[in-house]
Amino acid sequence: MEELLQEPTLVQSLAVSMAQSSDYMSLSPSFQRGLYSSWIKQNIRKKECCFFVEDERGFCKCGYPRIHHVEDAFKPDEFVGETWDRHKHMREVPTDAFGDISFGGLGQKLGKYVRVSTDTSTDDLYQLMIDHWKLHPPNLLISVTGGAQNFYMKTRLKEMFRRGLIKVAQTTGAWILTGGTHTGVMKHVGQAVRDYALSSSCTENQIVAIGVATWGIVLNRQVLVNPEGCFPAYYSLDEKSQGRLSCLDDNHSHFLLVDDGTHGRYGVEIELRSKLEKLISELPLGNRANGVKIPVVCVVLDGGPGTLDTIYNAMLNGTPCVILEGSGRLADVIANVAELPVSRVTVALINQLMSKFFGQEFKELKVIEWTKKIQDIIRTPQLLTVFRIDEEGQNDVDVAILQALLKASRNNNSQGRENWEQQLELAVAWNRVDIAKSEIFTEESQWQSGELHEAMLSALVGHKPDFVKLLLENGVCLREFLREDTLCELYTHLQPGCLFLRRLAKRMRGERGRRGQSNLSVRRKVSLHHVSDEVQHYLGSFTTPLYPPAPARPRIEMPKDDIQVTLPNKGPAELQNIPSIQSGRGTGGAWDPERDLFLWAILQNSKELAEIAWEQCRDGMCAALAASKILKKMAHEEDEDDEVDKMQELANHYENQAIGVFSECYRQDEQRAQKLLIRISSSWGRTTCLRLALEADNKTLWLMQEFRCVRTQICISDLWHNHEHGFKGLLTQIWYGELAEDNPHWKMMLCMLFVPLIYTGLLSFRRDEEILRETHRKEKMLTVETVTGCSFASHIQDYMECTELQPLTCTSRLVSFFSSPQVKFYWNIVSYFGFLWLFGYVLMMDFQAKPSWKEYLLYGWLISLVCEEIRQLFDDPDGYGFQRKSKMYISDLWNILDVLSILLFIIGLVCRLTTTVFYAGKVILCIDYIVFCLRLMAIFTISKTLGPKIIIVRRMMKDMFFFMFLLSIWVVAYGVAKQGILIHNEQRLDWIIRGVVYEPYLIIFGNVPTNIDNVEFDMSTCSVNGTDPLKPKCPVLNADAKPAFPEWLTIILLCVYLLFANILLLNLLIAIFNFTFQEVQDNTDSIWKFQRYELIKEYHSRPAPPPPFIFLSHLYLFIKRVVLRRPPQRHKQFKDELRQVEEEEMLSWEAFMKENYLAVTRRDWSQSMEHRIQDTADKVGVMVELLEGEQDRENVTLARRMAHLEEQVSQSTKALQWIIEALKSQGYQSKEEPPVMSSGKAMERDKSQSKKKSVKKEIGFHINARRLQYPDSTVTRFPVPEEKVPWEVEFTCYNPQTYNAKKTPSVPEQTEGTDIDLDKYRNPQGRTGLRGRGMLNHLGPNQILDPIITRYEGRCALEFLAVWDKKEGVWAIPGGPVHSEEVLPQRLEAILGRKLHEQVKAKLEGQAEINKVHHGYVDDHRNTDNAWVETTAFNIHLDRRGLLMADINRMAENSKDSDERVQWQEVSSRTLVCAYQREVLRTVAELHGRPF
Repeated sequence: MEELLQEPTLVQSLAVSMAQSSDYMSLSPSFQRGLYSSWIKQNIRKKECCFFVEDERGFCKCGYPRIHHVEDAFKPDEFVGETWDRHKHMREVPTDAFGDISFGGLGQKLGKYVRVSTDTSTDDLYQLMIDHWKLHPPNLLISVTGGAQNFYMKTRLKEMFRRGLIKVAQTTGAWILTGGTHTGVMKHVGQAVRDYALSSSCTENQIVAIGVATWGIVLNRQVLVNPEGCFPAYYSLDEKSQGRLSCLDDNHSHFLLVDDGTHGRYGVEIELRSKLEKLISELPLGNRANGVKIPVVCVVLDGGPGTLDTIYNAMLNGTPCVILEGSGRLADVIANVAELPVSRVTVALINQLMSKFFGQEFKELKVIEWTKKIQDIIRTPQLLTVFRIDEEGQNDVDVAILQALLKASRNNNSQGRENWEQQLELAVAWNRVDIAKSEIFTEESQWQSGELHEAMLSALVGHKPDFVKLLLENGVCLREFLREDTLCELYTHLQPGCLFLRRLAKRMRGERGRRGQSNLSVRRKVSLHHVSDEVQHYLGSFTTPLYPPAPARPRIEMPKDDIQVTLPNKGPAELQNIPSIQSGRGTGGAWDPERDLFLWAILQNSKELAEIAWEQCRDGMCAALAASKILKKMAHEEDEDDEVDKMQELANHYENQAIGVFSECYRQDEQRAQKLLIRISSSWGRTTCLRLALEADNKTLWLMQEFRCVRTQICISDLWHNHEHGFKGLLTQIWYGELAEDNPHWKMMLCMLFVPLIYTGLLSFRRDEEILRETHRKEKMLTVETVTGCSFASHIQDYMECTELQPLTCTSRLVSFFSSPQVKFYWNIVSYFGFLWLFGYVLMMDFQAKPSWKEYLLYGWLISLVCEEIRQLFDDPDGYGFQRKSKMYISDLWNILDVLSILLFIIGLVCRLTTTVFYAGKVILCIDYIVFCLRLMAIFTISKTLGPKIIIVRRMMKDMFFFMFLLSIWVVAYGVAKQGILIHNEQRLDWIIRGVVYEPYLIIFGNVPTNIDNVEFDMSTCSVNGTDPLKPKCPVLNADAKPAFPEWLTIILLCVYLLFANILLLNLLIAIFNFTFQEVQDNTDSIWKFQRYELIKEYHSRPAPPPPFIFLSHLYLFIKRVVLRRPPQRHKQFKDELRQVEEEEMLSWEAFMKENYLAVTRRDWSQSMEHRIQDTADKVGVMVELLEGEQDRENVTLARRMAHLEEQVSQSTKALQWIIEALKSQGYQSKEEPPVMSSGKAMERDKSQSKKKSVKKEIGFHINARRLQYPDSTVTRFPVPEEKVPWEVEFTCYNPQTYNAKKTPSVPEQTEGTDIDLDKYRNPQGRTGLRGRGMLNHLGPNQILDPIITRYEGRCALEFLAVWDKKEGVWAIPGGPVHSEEVLPQRLEAILGRKLHEQVKAKLEGQAEINKVHHGYVDDHRNTDNAWVETTAFNIHLDRRGLLMADINRMAENSKDSDERVQWQEVSSRTLVCAYQREVLRTVAELHGRPF
């Protein structure tokens, strides 16, 4: 039991669970069954009769024939002469019936079953269901009970019951517990499960319906018997021949077949079922220790005497019951008296209702017993809910069930805010937002953020987005909720199967291996820095860690088989002093709870939770782009195709969200929108939106550069495409540098040729425009101040003067001009043309054996180009790392051409300087010149018209390359066939290649050969034996020196070849080119924008001087970086770190724009045709249900009125008859009394309801003393209804038994006496149903003392010393029985210890007057007719600063782990105590003047 009640600190790690499951699944099915069978045989028993006593039918008293008994049962020596007793003459043996059961047919027809003894441990049963049947622990247990025989139920009630039962089970993850047979209420449950199974396509969320049936009444149970288990057992329903037995229902999923060793005896399973329900109700709800237990509810339809016992026992265990009125028999009896006061529920009324609904008469004792039980049932209205189909405002059955549970929780001993929090935990566990809205989050309720944190955590862990949204709407503050320990717990509860969880486990194992830790002895520890490392892996190395490491931080422990959280052993106050991510910005980033929640949801690919968290993020656009980057990276690593598709879909969704937010921002303010792109986000690793957009998918980026898939565009292209002016304005600003954007090109070129023109004002600079705008702004402010007389403009002007922009100096203008990327680009174009002109001049006109000065200049020029390529390779201002930078460099085609051209030039130069291969060197350099010219095409990427055409050429070259493979098949095929037919044994390789490849290739372009036709054959053009190396070999000749080959065949082959090569393949190539052209042309704008961005980025970081003068810049960089070791300069234009005030303003503005975008999105969705159709369909469905319900209510009301009318007519007839008789008689007297006009049942109900509201609470008799089951014994009291309690009321059939328990040695003996002596002692409160002393020490009053030790805690809180009563589950006053001379009870000494007991006794004796607060009768469950408990309660108030108080506090602290836990509790109605002690504490509160 203790193992079951232990709360696991973490959800099982997927990495470990997968390892365990893989080991388990690797075992063969037969071996698995062997393990299962072994466990069953060791833990599960059945019962069999061990004493055969034959009855008049020839059967044993147990109901089984002789053949079902073992040999020892016929001659048992130990039982000779005894009367057969089913409790004594049964023994337990290993069960012989378990395994799988198959019913066949449609629906849910395969289940599991086991035969168990009535004495089987419920712990073993629960372990069987969880560990071996693989059931998930329930969030709710629905125990359905009622009529075991088939009964009629109205169609609408039946439909509502089935629909509501399945809905509550499906939405809450509940278990349904029934009797398991194919009759009565169990059949209705089975049909509901069947309908759901047939209509639901999901196999993972099937309903768990557990049937707890009696083994001895199951028909055809012999097919289930196999000592080794049946896998499966084939069970068939045979309703026609079942007789007194019953068939198992084929729609239940699991069966517990309870065996007491008898045959044909119903109700055997009730006790074990009740114990199982009680066990489950004591287990914690969910996977966290939140103090909430699994709720259990009993649903009653129809029913008989056994059902009444079930309801009674359920309510004694605190289980709420839902009664369906109209289902028949017992359910209708209880429904008719449920709203009456207990005093009006008399034996006569119950007898009348029993006769009406059961249609038969019952014995008086049975009616009395039923009356007593029904009175006890309706005495706890918080546990009783009656569902009436005709009642106004009545909801579905599922709502009634959940409301009953909340009502029971709301009215239990736990009151106040804690009770509401438990109800909220239940609603979260059930995932019923509708219940939470209607029952918990009402207009009257006021919630603090801290009170909702547990529910918020449960909703997040359970992945219930609707509840998360509801809690945020009702006051949850993420900054208060998402503390570091909470975030740790969230990461421990990642979804099973999550890729991120597997990577965390892998990183953890790697770290443990590096530390050399043992796999078995050392637990692996994971903290937020592990999460940070994995997130950085997904975001990219260019980001900083989101969570800096902290040594004193709470850690997540991951043992071999699970992951657990270990928190420092500190109190709440100390935990708040732990360094955490909330302390602001650290080395890794800023504390951003909205970001943390969004990241947690994204990492497990939870779309709904991520959407809710993203709406809370202030940095929405950066968060969306980061999510897209992470999801695409995760999709690349994920193995499951379904998860990959979901990740890609979610990544695309957040790309669109980023586009939408940016579009909304740009519409409002262009300058701010551009700042958003390059603003450094401290929440996302100090990166920018622009960088995240580019890094969204590196693979896609490379594909974009190669354009293997033009349709796949990265996010920056989409952003740019949707708002061209946004990105275009930003990049244009970077492209011009400090120059104004309105400068014409001819002015810039003119200034490049004549530099002094820069100082003439020919070119305008951006600084000049900004100064001009500031001047106009100052003039406007001065005008406003002059007109209005306000002084705020002066303060603003003073601030602006402090930050006034200064005009550019001559040096600044010169530097700004030459550092402009556009000017750099123009100079490099001019330089490259000059290089090509010089290279061509040297190759054509000045290529001497000894290089000239022009050639040496060419070599120097090339060296400057080589230095620039080296700089581009090693320059890493963005922090990519050399490895990734190298990959990015090689992936660019233009860089490949640069490297190829440089390598060819070096090879050609080496050959050129060598005399033997001088000419070969020139040839290589000439080829290299072609490569350099091809590199010239890169300058056209800046052109919107020509840039995409370069991509078209590259794509077509690739298409043509693959096309050549297809063409080569036809060329080689035709060439070999032609060569083999015409030429015999050609030995010259060059002429073979010429005939096989070259000539067929030329045929495609119209060069038709002449050697395949005899008409044009000429012997002078060939060599007969192939001796002439300049002529081809002649074809095979005949005797007339004419070609002998078949002319018709060669011509046909040529025609077929031309048909396929020239017409089919060439047209196919044209079609491919056309497709490529159209594909690129459709994306021209995006292609050009991306190329322009890359070009601007390149020239922004490029040194200002063009080659060969760029060598000076390289020398300067070498000295600065290598010699002086100064850090590289970052690209400031692509990153902008705002001041804190400006960043807060920017984030607030972005959040406002995001809200506008979301509002527009929701409005568009609400106005869409799809939403309107769905909304109309929902409204029509609701209207149909309302009309049907209204019609049924009208029918019921009409029937009730007709019945009332018939009753009134009958009464009127009697009244008229009485009048006639009165007139006929003399003296105007009648033979009978006048009839009393009845008001009808309907009016009675209305009157009773109004009476309950107006009449004060009745003073009842003792209740606990009349409980049917006497405590700690098997004794049952005689049922005493409410009306029969007083001794003055006649109760002729009252015949209670006498019970006297054994006394403890410390209690003095007392003569028990005869019945006459017992009558001397009469319980002053009336009958109890039991005579004798019972468990008490004496006949008559048994005195106990209840010392109430109090203190003040704080300023006004009054507390008392309480002991936890584990049996009753309440706090109790440390009192007990005393002898006449004792001042304090001995129990107090056992609790406090002798020393403290003596000190308290001395303080009590030192008081002048004892503060008695109560003296009198105690409604104790041990009371009998002749012995009862009386108490004297007195108050001992202690000074909180005294030594005695300090000793008691230490004792209470040390008692936490003991059996009797002592603790100070508040004197309040919220404290869990028994009824009479609650009243005593109320008096104590009044004595001290404190509210209760």
